[in-house]
Amino acid sequence: MTFDAVLTLAVIAAVLVALVSERFSPALTVLAGVVLLLVAGVIDSDAAFSGFSNSAPLTVAALYVVAAAAGRTRVLENSVARFSARRVAGTVSGDRATLARVLIPTAASSAFLNNTPIVAMAIPPVINWARRAGRSPSKYLMPVSFAAVVGGTVTLIGTSTNLVVDGLLKEYGEPGLGLFEIGAVGLPFALLSLVVMIALTPLLLPARRSPSENVDADAREFTVEMVVTEEAVGIAGRSVSEGGLRNLLGVYLVEVERDGRRISSVRPDEVIAVGDRLTFAGNVTRVLDLQQIPGLVSAEERHFAGVGSAIERRLFEAVIAPGSQLVGSTLKQIGFRGRYGGAVVAIHRADERVADKPGEVVLRVGDVLLVLAGPAFRPNMGARDFLVVAPLDGDGPPREEKAPLVGLAIVALLVLVGTGTLDILAASFLAAFAVVGLRVLTPSEARDAVDLDVVVLIAASFGLGQAIQASGLADNLASTLIEPFGRFGDRGLLLGVLLATIVVTEMISNNAAAVLVFPVAVSTALAAGLDPRPFAIAVALGASSSFITPIGYQTNMMVYGIGGYRFTDFARLGFPLVILMIIVAMIFIPLAWPLR
Repeated sequence: MTFDAVLTLAVIAAVLVALVSERFSPALTVLAGVVLLLVAGVIDSDAAFSGFSNSAPLTVAALYVVAAAAGRTRVLENSVARFSARRVAGTVSGDRATLARVLIPTAASSAFLNNTPIVAMAIPPVINWARRAGRSPSKYLMPVSFAAVVGGTVTLIGTSTNLVVDGLLKEYGEPGLGLFEIGAVGLPFALLSLVVMIALTPLLLPARRSPSENVDADAREFTVEMVVTEEAVGIAGRSVSEGGLRNLLGVYLVEVERDGRRISSVRPDEVIAVGDRLTFAGNVTRVLDLQQIPGLVSAEERHFAGVGSAIERRLFEAVIAPGSQLVGSTLKQIGFRGRYGGAVVAIHRADERVADKPGEVVLRVGDVLLVLAGPAFRPNMGARDFLVVAPLDGDGPPREEKAPLVGLAIVALLVLVGTGTLDILAASFLAAFAVVGLRVLTPSEARDAVDLDVVVLIAASFGLGQAIQASGLADNLASTLIEPFGRFGDRGLLLGVLLATIVVTEMISNNAAAVLVFPVAVSTALAAGLDPRPFAIAVALGASSSFITPIGYQTNMMVYGIGGYRFTDFARLGFPLVILMIIVAMIFIPLAWPLR
């Protein structure tokens, strides 16, 4: 092993230790490792930063924008509402039933469509549902990513890794893979993986809090009033508990008003009806999440049209000043919208919960008003009325009128990629520009939707892959891992190739792992007088099946930060899937593709 190979191995080991310790940003950790190898001369600058011009991180960035538009317009909410309405709250069996309803369609669609956009589209509605149900999104996001991965092993077009191996086979003069050929091993693996995930996820995967959920227990509590409309299919006609309003995360149903009658102590079996006015109290972020529930609209919805167009509206926190003309009056009495050009969505009062409906609250000094406003908002005119007027990070009400346009953009994206008309990068950017051009998101909202840490992490990981290849470490690892298995015969060599691919794909991207291991696998097969095709299948399956670490597959990286996972969480659920994959591969590959 050369000095460069030893140094590269040491740097990668240090990077993995730092990632596991979680003391530093994952993106910064990987990037630091790449820079160290650059300074040491193992790779040049072109190789070190090749990932920043690669299509993978750019594709993920564009898909974040499309996913934000999907979440803002609730275009995918109906499918989530269907499974959330039927869940069995608070039970392990309920968790498994919910997982089944999410993972099975995810895996099925991933067999025919690129798994990256599928995961990107699934993230917002899964998070919204989990928060409303009082569940941790971390219980679902990693399994969604894994389901997309295993679904991609069923067909040639299910994942780009299969296409890479198909191209490599053709370069070696072998026939390319058929559309369903890899399904001979991929289909049983996908089906058994779904069973394992549904059975083990509630037991193995801990509930984590994402950065956005790590809020102070004494964060400001706002009171907001929502109205139940006919679109509330999963709520109207159901009890508070059945409708998922009992265990909302960080927000509480404190009152129901029906036909002028108030129900202050809301029982879990209280049936919700269309037209009910529901008063909630909770953290500002969770209060705003209520507007993502289909069929629940703010009681102030009728005033929203007068505060600018949907794309121009912003949320502000306004603190009432001493001597303000607002003190001692209600919002209706003061004519707030006409005076200031904004609609009050919720109210916070220090040290006590606001008991009355927001529209009936007699305002006091220091009350914080959550104001939805557009360009007509005139805080300067009311400077004497407010101590502070500050913009709030957060979405305004859903832009459901744009849902058909976003749905069309998503369908076009999937069709263009699925038919091969455009590659995933071009189609993703086309969809991202479309949602901005159609005024679903503003340019600043599109920019904020991109998780730069994830993009940088994916891009930097390519630099590590280049170092592994350039230093000769890839060949050393492959030969070290494969050759000892030769003593166990033909199947031993196949197992060695599979294990080498698994190890490499956990350190670098799946496509890079396939490219690095494929030549070694083919050479190993030819040297032993074996058919290289089953070894190529093993490389495709092993490279696609990255479950132990988040850095081996981009969909894992997409849910890593959002789910609040620790680096080691992936191994909890991933190891059983890897063991399953090895068993399935060693049984079905020799059966479908004889080694000799």
